[in-house]
Amino acid sequence: MNRRHFLLNASALGFSSMLAPLAWAEGEHADHMMHMNHGGGASDGMAGLKVVPDMPLLPETALPAGRPHRALARLANTAKQRGVVKATLTAAAHDVELVAGQTTPMWLYNGQVPGPLIEAFEGDRVEIRFINQLAQPSTIHWHGMPVPPDQDGNPQDAVPAGGERLYQFTLPKGSAGTYWYHPHPHGDTPEQVYRGLAGLFIVRAKDDPLLSFSEQHWVISDLKLDAEAKIPDNTANDWMNGREGQFVLINGQHQPVMNILGRQRIRIWNACSARYLRLAIPGQKLTLVGTDGGLLEKPEIVPEVLLVPGQRVEILLGDGKAQHAELKALIYDRQKMGRVAPEVERTLAKLQFNTGAVPNTPKLLRKISDPGKATALKKVEFSETMSMENGQHTMSFMVNGKIYDMDRVDLISKAGEVEIWQIFNNSHMDHPFHLHGTQFIVLDSELEGKRQNAPYRALHDTVNLRPYETLRIKVVQHDKGLRMFHCHILEHEGQGMMAQVKVI
Repeated sequence: MNRRHFLLNASALGFSSMLAPLAWAEGEHADHMMHMNHGGGASDGMAGLKVVPDMPLLPETALPAGRPHRALARLANTAKQRGVVKATLTAAAHDVELVAGQTTPMWLYNGQVPGPLIEAFEGDRVEIRFINQLAQPSTIHWHGMPVPPDQDGNPQDAVPAGGERLYQFTLPKGSAGTYWYHPHPHGDTPEQVYRGLAGLFIVRAKDDPLLSFSEQHWVISDLKLDAEAKIPDNTANDWMNGREGQFVLINGQHQPVMNILGRQRIRIWNACSARYLRLAIPGQKLTLVGTDGGLLEKPEIVPEVLLVPGQRVEILLGDGKAQHAELKALIYDRQKMGRVAPEVERTLAKLQFNTGAVPNTPKLLRKISDPGKATALKKVEFSETMSMENGQHTMSFMVNGKIYDMDRVDLISKAGEVEIWQIFNNSHMDHPFHLHGTQFIVLDSELEGKRQNAPYRALHDTVNLRPYETLRIKVVQHDKGLRMFHCHILEHEGQGMMAQVKVI
């Protein structure tokens, strides 16, 4: 049954009452869900997800706003020698006072919201000891970074509760960019992220053409809190559309006040589970200088930036004049399902622009080389299926018609071979596509019979697909092993919208 007919029939039955006891498909979906046996998933052996009904939430005024923007906490490097980054990340439960007089249990890296910022240079050797003090298995996925598959926190390499492992990799030349890290265990990723596990990683180039600009770091996440300031499990709407919290935070703060001194370089992360961020600063043009995989070839002046879950950008902001402004998240309709609240414009932060230095912006930032002629083609399709058979309301999220199986290889690629991937969103809602282990160049898109070239050359690891849109990307995998590709709405990934490519 297609989505339109499903929703019409559901409305006739009373959609709200339908969703509360939501049941999920058996068979292949049940086998997939066997792994989800914790608070955000299903118990072992159950053919379904744990779903809680809608409940009262704290008002958006419950979190303090208007406080000075705070910088990210940096992870201390304990290495003695140059060119090596050594540190420890511990995932554990912590009680945090977000609302005055109330504690919120969260799962955090090193007790910090968000997790600490790791900084390294191209060529550095990175050694991160991960200690898992959670009650469930976890991994660390180095989102977007060119690390070997066996070091990338794949679901097959889960660190058990109470266990630890050492992640080791060397950052190659050309890998400078804005990245992040988060868990990637099979089935439990959505819960671990929405309870607080996410951190940041910047790889720097020694010949960075923007070294003369001072930097700020804006990590945007959202948080759902119930009336008792606790983080609730997912509702049916959360599982269908992806979880969005009522609080949108920057560096863990609600509507902070941020000072821009002269003209600065701003790195921005979308660390939300599902929220799309259409960012704009009314009265200001944004100078886009970087995407997921580092700098563009040349600066691009844009009125706004759409950041989908998992994406990052770098912008230059400020003209050296004193003025006030606001960082806005404008309305973006990603075609959610069911009875959901209408999209609204949000003020994410107050901005105070101050007089200061305005360094010259280079006309050329770097050269992004074309990887060469493609000799292989891959076809990927995202899809949703819905059913109301036998009185059960079921839904699946799939890649190439299948729900994720961690023991199945879906595609095979050759290391070093240039490929075109043709990705089709055969569904009624936007889905962000993410590929592990490498960056890719978007060639063009096609929607409603109209093809459009990418507006500029850039490196991505995450890109949006609108309903029924086809994207073509050019990509090369350099390391042998298993790589994931999936929707980066984490609830969709967790329900099966993920697949695996084996690089040989």
